[in-house]
Amino acid sequence: MEIPNVAEKWTSSVNEITIGATKEEGGTREKTVTIGGSKCIPFMDFDGSKGHKPVIAMDVYDISPDDWPETLKKPFADVLDNPAQWAKKCVEYGADLICLKLEGIHPDKGNKSAAETVDVAKSILAAVGVPLIIWGCEHDEKDNEILPKVSQALKGENCLIGVVTQDNYKTLTVTCLADGHSIITLSPVDINIAKQVNILVSEMDFPLKRIVMFQTTGALGYGMEYTYSIQERERIAALTGDKLMAMPVICDVGHEAWRAKEAKSDDKDAPQWGPREERGPMWETITATSLLQSGVDIIRMNHPKAVAAVKKCIDRLY
Repeated sequence: MEIPNVAEKWTSSVNEITIGATKEEGGTREKTVTIGGSKCIPFMDFDGSKGHKPVIAMDVYDISPDDWPETLKKPFADVLDNPAQWAKKCVEYGADLICLKLEGIHPDKGNKSAAETVDVAKSILAAVGVPLIIWGCEHDEKDNEILPKVSQALKGENCLIGVVTQDNYKTLTVTCLADGHSIITLSPVDINIAKQVNILVSEMDFPLKRIVMFQTTGALGYGMEYTYSIQERERIAALTGDKLMAMPVICDVGHEAWRAKEAKSDDKDAPQWGPREERGPMWETITATSLLQSGVDIIRMNHPKAVAAVKKCIDRLY
């Protein structure tokens, strides 16, 4: 197909951020991951450089998830009680990063201590060579207690840690600044709040070029259009020179996609939808590939089939 000569003239680009640190850089990772750098609308390379490829982070929980359907548990059945082995399996499935989700520190889901959590993080660090994302339980008091201890234990590894909000950002911002990590800023699908959180974090002398933005993700059929439109507007703002919108973006696709009833319902409850073994991974895949078009740099995912399909899609687009 011949592409018409209607190239846009973008004046700016998305920030580049490197996650992870090799031995030469003071860490222990076998490789690092660099995201961002785009100077065009996603995949429209006739307008400018596409920047770095979007990457996939696979989730590993610090406790065995009790709300996952059997379809999702099956590929990890023998490792769900062992986060380090779970992480190794994710790398075998193609994960570019591991996202350690600290579900078990939540007061209502285990109330794990800082010492237990640090041990889990260190075990994953020893088990895999890819960079790490550390994601709190989003309970402010518990995150402020646990995340600084994990950050200190992983000092020098250049992790990506989050999330911070406009009501709870000071403790983790200071911690990541001291320990050399990058940070995730959360806003509930709202550009103005996203800017406000980035301003608050930067006013504490945290570099804008070490921030990754997270808009609350909606899955296919459950608000994905809203998430898409906000992220698309943010990406266009970045390309037109808004420094407070120039951060790379992370999406929580796996968790949100598998919350949808179409993905997790038993076959007997909805036979007209087809087998869940195929339906669930497809729901996650379609959510991820759709949001890629809005401008996403890191996609958090769960099912190996979906990961393989999305990585293939990214490779073809690049």
